[in-house]
Amino acid sequence: MTQPKRAIVIGGGIGGLTAAAALHRRGLDVTVLERAASLEPVGAAISLAPNALRALDVLGIGDEIRDLAAWQGDGGLRTPRGRWLSRSSAEAAEARFGGPLVLLPRATLVDRLAALLPPGTVRTAATATLADPGDRTRAARVTTGTAELEADLVVGADGVNSRVRGTLFPEHPGAVYAGFTTWRVLITVPGVEFASHETWGRGHLWGTHPLKDGRVYAYAAATAPAGEKAPDDERAELLRRYGDWHQPIPSVLAAARPEDVLRHDVHHIARPLPAHHRGRVALLGDAAHAMPPTLGQGGNQAIEDAVVLAHHAADLPAYTAARLPRTTAIARRAVRVARLDMAGNRAVVAVRDTAIAALSKAGPTLVLRGFDGIADWRPPYAADRTHTGERDREHT
Repeated sequence: MTQPKRAIVIGGGIGGLTAAAALHRRGLDVTVLERAASLEPVGAAISLAPNALRALDVLGIGDEIRDLAAWQGDGGLRTPRGRWLSRSSAEAAEARFGGPLVLLPRATLVDRLAALLPPGTVRTAATATLADPGDRTRAARVTTGTAELEADLVVGADGVNSRVRGTLFPEHPGAVYAGFTTWRVLITVPGVEFASHETWGRGHLWGTHPLKDGRVYAYAAATAPAGEKAPDDERAELLRRYGDWHQPIPSVLAAARPEDVLRHDVHHIARPLPAHHRGRVALLGDAAHAMPPTLGQGGNQAIEDAVVLAHHAADLPAYTAARLPRTTAIARRAVRVARLDMAGNRAVVAVRDTAIAALSKAGPTLVLRGFDGIADWRPPYAADRTHTGERDREHT
C-alpha cells in the first residue's frame, strides 16, 4: 500500500485520539468519528506506565504528562486488615523502568490529545459503519447514516464491543465476560493521608491512589455474575463489600456519593485475533486486544498501538507483526494476574499471600517485576528521544 493521505478513525477514546494525533503528525488528513455527543471519557482515571509515556513522547506531550505524577514514597500490596504483603516506591519504579508511573484523570488526557488535532477533526454524534475494508487497489468506505466517506486508511478504535472488528472478522467470537465486575471513584477526600496501595482479598480487590490535583482515585473489583447491579445503589454495594477493610477505604466510601461511583463488567478477548488489520483497516486498543485491567495496560497498549500504527501506516502487515505478539502476551499475563488477585478459595488466598510476603522479603521489587518486559518498551524508532531526561542521559 502506498503512503496513505487520508485516514478515518472510528472512535474518539484515548486510543483513537492518540492514533489521530500520530497520523496527523505524519502528514495525513484525519477525521475522527465518535458516536457519543461529546468526548467525555468513560472511566475516572488512567494509569500511564513508562512505555505509554515514551509513546506520548512521539507526540511531544510525554514530559507534560510526566509532570502529573503524584506517587511519592512507599506503596504496595496489602491485605483487607491492612498488613503489607509487598512494598515498593516511586523511586524504585523510575529506576527500574527509566520513568515514572503517572495516574491522571482520563478527561485530562483526552483534552490534551484532542488539542493536538486541527479544529474540525473530531465529529461527535457520528455513528460510523465500515462498509468496505478496501484492498490494495480500492479505498476503504465508511458510512455515517448521512454520508459515505472514503479513506486510504481506516482505524477501528471503537472499543471492546467493536463493530469494526465484527465486520473484519465475523467468524471471531468477540469479547467474553472475564468473571468479575469493577467500580471506580474519583473524588476529594479531605484530611486523609495514605500510601498508594492495592489490597487483595478473597474474590475482591481494592486500590487507592492520590492524584496530583489533590483528588483520590479508588477502584474495586469483585467476582460477580455478568450484568449484576446493586439492589439499591453502587455506593451501598461497596459499603457492604469493603466497608470493614483497612483505612483509607472507609473514609473514601464515606466521602463518596452514589453518583460518584461507576460500575462496569469486565470483558476481554480470550481468543486472539488472527491479525490486527484487514484490507486498509487496522484495529487498535480494546477493539484489537481487550484485556482485564489487572496490569493497568489496556489504555497503555492502545497508546503504543497508535504510534506504531502511524509508523507503519503504509504497511499494515508490519503493524500486525509488531503488535499482535506483544499485545497477546500482555493480555495473557493480565488474565493470569486476574486469576491470582481475584482468587476466592480461602486456602488458595492464604498460600498466595504467604508466597507474596516471602518473595517480597527476598526482593522488595516484587510488584515491579510484574511489569518487566512491559514498562520498559520503547517506540521502534528514535522519535522518543524528545524526552529531555533521556537526551540528558545520552550526553553524560
